[in-house]
Amino acid sequence: MNEKADDVLEYAEELDTRGLYCPEPLFEVRHLSETLKIGDLFKVLADDPAAEEDLKRWAKRTESKIVEFKKDETGDLIFVFKKMK
Repeated sequence: MNEKADDVLEYAEELDTRGLYCPEPLFEVRHLSETLKIGDLFKVLADDPAAEEDLKRWAKRTESKIVEFKKDETGDLIFVFKKMK
C-alpha cells in the first residue's frame, strides 16, 4: 500500500498547480490521474480559490477518494487523492 506504519503517506506523484487558474488545475489533475495506477496516492497543491470546488467535484465524478484536504497558513490548498478506478 502507499501508507507507512508511522502514518506518513507516500505519494506516487506530487503536482504543484500553484499559479494556474481555472480550469488549468483541473486539466493538470485529470492528466496526471490518467497516468497513475489504481490505488496510487497523489498530492496536489493549488492556490486558485476555484480549485477547491472544482477538484472536489472532479473527485466525486471520477470516484477518486480525497484522503486529505487542508488549507495551509498561506491559503494554499493541499489535496491528497487516491485513484480508485
